[in-house]
Amino acid sequence: MPAALLLAAAIVVEVAATATLPRTDGFTRPGWTAVVVAGYALALWMLSLVVRTMPISVAYAVWAGLGTALVAAVGVVFLSEPLGWLRAVSLGMIVVGVVGLNLTGAH
Repeated sequence: MPAALLLAAAIVVEVAATATLPRTDGFTRPGWTAVVVAGYALALWMLSLVVRTMPISVAYAVWAGLGTALVAAVGVVFLSEPLGWLRAVSLGMIVVGVVGLNLTGAH
């Protein structure tokens, strides 16, 4: 699997685990806690495969940037979190930064 696709899959898994985090109720619910820990472990393993062929600086920046933007989107769409103009612009800047990194051709 190409590194970019594997990175995208890792980000989706990490975002799903993060979105599930509130269900752990402070890690007091073992089933949900296991889901979150397994999700993070899988996502990190996938990221470790990505950095075999992609520079860590690019991979982690994309991981962090898109992960942050997607978690924020999940919060707005599924968890009824507010989306003000400043938050929307800030998330847009994250996405622009990730695109900029990818356009450098460093991977």
